Amino acid sequence: MIPKAPVARILLEAGAKRVSADAVDAFAEVITELTEKIAVQASKNANHAGRKTVQEEDIKLAAR
Repeated sequence: MIPKAPVARILLEAGAKRVSADAVDAFAEVITELTEKIAVQASKNANHAGRKTVQEEDIKLAAR
């Protein structure tokens, strides 16, 4: 799980005046799910390229 303080900071820097604890929890959950999907796809990209190491381009391609 992603720490709550950075998640709240992201929301505040995006323009929110105040952020509830439930909103921070929900946003952290969404971010975690999204990053897990990107990580899985990046790993598949590296494997497809015949590598064991995930590289920057694998992440960028998976995030598209």
